Amino acid sequence: MAVIRNARAPLLLLWLVLFRVPLAANVNFSGLDLSSDNRLLFGAESGAEIRQGTLYITALRNPALRQLTAFPEKMEPVDGGKSVQIRNAFGVIRMPLSGGLPAPVPGLPGIFTGGEVTSGRAEGMAASADGKWLLIVEPSSAAYGNLALLDTATGQRTLVASDVERPGVFPASWSPDSRVFVYERSGRLYYHTTGSASHTVDERYRLIGEGSINAVRWNSGGDFFYIRGATVFRVRGAELFARAVYADFLEPGQIAGKIPFEFDSNFDEFWIAPDARTILLAKSSRNLFFFPLGLDDYSTETTVSRPWLLLPRSCGRLNVLWPARGAVTIIAQIPGPAGASSLAWRFDPNAGDNAVFTAVDSPVENSALLSPGGTRMVCWGEQGVFLYDYAAWRPVETLSANPGWSCFWLGANELVAGDSVTISRFQFSPPGASPVSVSKSLVCLSQAGAWSFEAETGRVLARAGAQWYATDGETPWEEIARPAQRPTSQVSEQYRVYLERQYSGPYANMPMIRNTVGTGTAPLFQRAVYSGDPGTGAPREVAICFDLYDDAAGLPLVLHTLRDFGIRATFFINGEFIRRYPGAVKDIVEAGHETASMFFVSIDLSDARYRIDETFISRGLARNEDEFFKVSGREMSLLWHAPHYAISENMVTIAARSGYSTIHRDVDPLDWVTRENTRMSVLTQLSALDMIDRIMSLKQNGSVIPIRLGLLPGGRGDYLYNRLGLLLDAIAREGYTVVPVSTLIERRRQAASLPH
Repeated sequence: MAVIRNARAPLLLLWLVLFRVPLAANVNFSGLDLSSDNRLLFGAESGAEIRQGTLYITALRNPALRQLTAFPEKMEPVDGGKSVQIRNAFGVIRMPLSGGLPAPVPGLPGIFTGGEVTSGRAEGMAASADGKWLLIVEPSSAAYGNLALLDTATGQRTLVASDVERPGVFPASWSPDSRVFVYERSGRLYYHTTGSASHTVDERYRLIGEGSINAVRWNSGGDFFYIRGATVFRVRGAELFARAVYADFLEPGQIAGKIPFEFDSNFDEFWIAPDARTILLAKSSRNLFFFPLGLDDYSTETTVSRPWLLLPRSCGRLNVLWPARGAVTIIAQIPGPAGASSLAWRFDPNAGDNAVFTAVDSPVENSALLSPGGTRMVCWGEQGVFLYDYAAWRPVETLSANPGWSCFWLGANELVAGDSVTISRFQFSPPGASPVSVSKSLVCLSQAGAWSFEAETGRVLARAGAQWYATDGETPWEEIARPAQRPTSQVSEQYRVYLERQYSGPYANMPMIRNTVGTGTAPLFQRAVYSGDPGTGAPREVAICFDLYDDAAGLPLVLHTLRDFGIRATFFINGEFIRRYPGAVKDIVEAGHETASMFFVSIDLSDARYRIDETFISRGLARNEDEFFKVSGREMSLLWHAPHYAISENMVTIAARSGYSTIHRDVDPLDWVTRENTRMSVLTQLSALDMIDRIMSLKQNGSVIPIRLGLLPGGRGDYLYNRLGLLLDAIAREGYTVVPVSTLIERRRQAASLPH
C-alpha cells in the first residue's frame, strides 16, 4: 500500500478489497474537480451493457465517499413507501422519497466499499415489502451461491441455504406481508420465515415439495399458488408449517384446480386472478389459455368455453396486467433489428363463454405496470415514461421524454419514475378527472452531464438534462436558475489530482492524489485484489455459438437475452431447421447475428454408412447456402461445423476448397446429453447450473462455446439456453467479451502475422 506522508494532516486512503473482480476495464473515472478546501468531486461510469454514471464527492483530509446521484436501474419502495431502494452496477442504496441523497444499506458493500464490479447490471436480490429484509445470493461459484437473509437495520446476515442458483431468475419469492418467503434449491421448494424460530428449524422440515420458483405465485391475501404436474395447489401461510412437517405424505396445500397438461417450469408461465378463481397459462410462452379453477372434473352439468390465443413464435417476455375488475391485458415483446417492439391483446374474464382475446394497440413502451385499483397504467422505455387510462387503453400524459428505467406505484394516484436524468415523484388527480392534473417533485438526480463547485458557496453544482441543480452534500438537490460555476481545478494548496491509465483490472483509469506539501503519490482507491492473472491489457474474448438442428425451442428467449446484453453471436443453422422454421431464420438475421452452416442435413458424418467425399461435402454446404438465401435474401458466413461436431481432417480439407473455415469446439458443455444417454452409457446429465460452472472452468481466451437450442428427443430436466443470462454475466464478470466466431478467427490471423 502506498503511503502519503503529510506533517499537517494525513491522507487516509479509501479502501477497495474485492473478493472477485473482472479483469475488463468496467469503470471509467472522469471530471476530477478539486476545491480549495480539498474536497474532490468526480464521476464514475460503469457497464459495457448499460452505461451508468454516478457522481461522488470525498474530502481528501478525512475521506468518506459520498454518492450524490443514483442511476435507477432497479427501484422498489421500502419502509412502508417512505423510502426507495435502488440497485445498479454500483451497489445498493436507499433514500427518502421526500427527497435526499443516496445512502448505503448496512451490510451491503458498494462498488467502492468492498463490493463487486459488475458487468453493468444490478445484482439480483429480493426485498421484503416492508423493506426490513433483503434476500441476497453470495457467490460461491459462477452458477451457485449461498442464500442469505439480511437485516437492513443492523446489517446482520442469516444463512438460509447453500448451493442455490445465482440470479438469473431470483431463486426466492416474498409473501406480501413480509413474514415468509419461498425459495428453490436443487429442484425443491422450501419456506422460511423472518421469525427467529425458523432459524433453528432444519431445512428438511421446511420442505414444500418438488418444483421451481417459476411455479410459485403469491396473491394479495398472503397465500401462494403452486403448480406441480397438472395440479394447481393453493397454500395458505397459516398452514405452511404443519404441512411442511408432514411433507412426505401430505400434499403441499389445497387443490385449487387442474390444468390439461403437465406444467414445465423451464418454458411455461402462469398468472392467478386477483379473486383466485381463474388462471392464465402460457404454454412455451406461445399458447395462452384461460381456465376457471375449482371445477369438478367429473361434473357433466357445466360446459365452459375457454379462450385461447396463439402468439407469434418470435414472442419473448410476457407481461400480464390483471385488475380486480375489467379487462386483462397481455403484452408480448417481439425482438427486432432496432430493439424490441410489442404486441398487445385484451379479454374480459367476466364475459363467460363470450370471452375472447382481442388485439389492441401496442403501448408506447414495453415495460408496463398497473396502478392499485387498476384504473391507470404506466409504461416506460427508450421513448420516455407515459401515463395511460387503463380502461380506455389510451395515453393521457407524457411524464418524461427521457429514457425510462424503472417505475413503481405508491398508490392509485401516486407514482415514482426513474429516467436517465432524474428520479421523480408524481401525484395525479383522482380517476375520472379531465384533464388529468399532474404535480411533480424531485427525489434525486439519476446522472449528471456536467458538474462543478459553486463559486461563492462551495456547493456542488450538477447539470441533469438541461437543468442545473445544487446541493451542499448533505441536503437534497434543488433546482437553480443561474449556476455560478467556479472554474474546474485539479490543484489546491495541499494536493494535486490527476487520472492515470490502468492496463488491467476493473478500471480504465485511476484518480491519483499527489501531496504537494508532504511527499508521495497514491491512488484514491487501493488497487483490487485479483483472483486470477492481472492480464496484459490484450482483449480477452470468447465466442458463444448456437446450434440449430430441427427445433426452435428457446430461440426467442436467446434473442431477447443477447439483445439485452448487447451481444452479437454466431448461429450455426442446419438445412432441416431452415426448411422447418423460415420465420425463425429471418428473426436471427434481422437481429444482426452472424449465421453459419451446419450442413444441409442433420446426420453423423462419421457414420461408416455414408461415403464422405468431396462432392458430398461441397454439395451439402452449397445447398445449405441456397436454402438460407431463399429464406433470408442474405449470404451465410463461410464458416461451418459438421453436425454434432463429428469432423475429420479430410472434411476440413474438402470444406476449405469450397472456401469454408471449419470450427471446432474447445469447450463441450455436455448440454446434448439426455436422460436416454445416461441410461445407455456412463455419461452423466449435468444440470444447467453445473454446465455453467463447467464452461467457466474450461474456457480460456479464444474459446468457442457451443449451446444447442431446441428440445432434445431423449429428454432433459433443464436446458442451458434457459440460463443464458447467468452464463453471459459470469463471463463478463471474469473480464471476457463475447464476440462472433469470425472475430476470433480474425484475431488469430492478426496474431499469426505479427513478428515473433
